[in-house]
Amino acid sequence: MKAMILAAGRGERMRPLTDHTPKPLLPAGGKPLIVWHLERLAAAGFREIVINHAHLGSQIEAALGNGGRWGLQIAYSPEPPGALETAGGIAQALPLLGEDAFLIVNGDIWCDWDVRRALSLHDRLAHLVMVPNPPQHPDGDFGLDGERVVFAGQGPTFTYAGLAVYSPHFFAGVTPGQALKLRPLFDAAIAAGTLTGEPYTGRWVDVGTPERLSELDRSLQQHA
Repeated sequence: MKAMILAAGRGERMRPLTDHTPKPLLPAGGKPLIVWHLERLAAAGFREIVINHAHLGSQIEAALGNGGRWGLQIAYSPEPPGALETAGGIAQALPLLGEDAFLIVNGDIWCDWDVRRALSLHDRLAHLVMVPNPPQHPDGDFGLDGERVVFAGQGPTFTYAGLAVYSPHFFAGVTPGQALKLRPLFDAAIAAGTLTGEPYTGRWVDVGTPERLSELDRSLQQHA
């Protein structure tokens, strides 16, 4: 199974830190955020990684290279200025991801979910990892009815963690080069009863502000 790390976001809420450094390269616990993902993926047996980028993307390629230092093979999917949103970015990268299901990891989270679990989800159309709603997102995104993802209010509500396994078929309706968020695809799959998910109550941080980055950095330094 291949994995894709989403790294094309501008990181507006992280300014001024992201004015000169792409968000995935911001350090926490002594290493860039994206390196935590690469190390965890490599340890789990993943070998082929796709990374999309837009804002200051050349810095990401220069910092990570071909991935050889982690025993990985990294391919890059560059996007135009302004990027293509999440669904658009994944659809653009499908030629690099191949015909099998793949793991998606948001580059601006820190999470200790066991990525080896993704290997057992290869037969899903789309399967989301869900976490308890954080203080900055108290209303959550979706409900869970067993493994079935439902609309908020139809079950205990959770927040999408930025970790998922997708079949390429999930993006069949996205025109290459089209900027598109994931939410319309999620809503259509919920209506069709084909979106599945699972709760995760372990450590997860949405590194969306300089304050949360500082908190994560202190925590990781303390537990090093």
